[in-house]
Amino acid sequence: MDSQPNASEFKRTDRRQFNRKQFRGKLEIEWGSTTLAGTVLDIGPGGLFVELTPPLWVGATFRAHLILNPILELDCTVRRVEPGRGIALSFGELEASGKAQLELLLASLPQV
Repeated sequence: MDSQPNASEFKRTDRRQFNRKQFRGKLEIEWGSTTLAGTVLDIGPGGLFVELTPPLWVGATFRAHLILNPILELDCTVRRVEPGRGIALSFGELEASGKAQLELLLASLPQV
């Protein structure tokens, strides 16, 4: 008899404070004198998940531009790295216009 739990018995703990919405978009990251390009897979009121190769490390902070009309400026921090998949980012408080723009975007998107 095998006393080890089987992989399907493990359930990933979801530590997010907010629900995510499906979103496919482009994100440009200001990284020193260069710009990195990533693809956003989902977004919520306080963060997003981005495909980025190579990924940045947990704790890295940077300014990012979510390519919308107009561009949404985000001050981001890497919270989690999923090798081969992407990075989970949180972003700081937005100005009133950016907050309204994000709320409109989120209202128009399906739940993950």
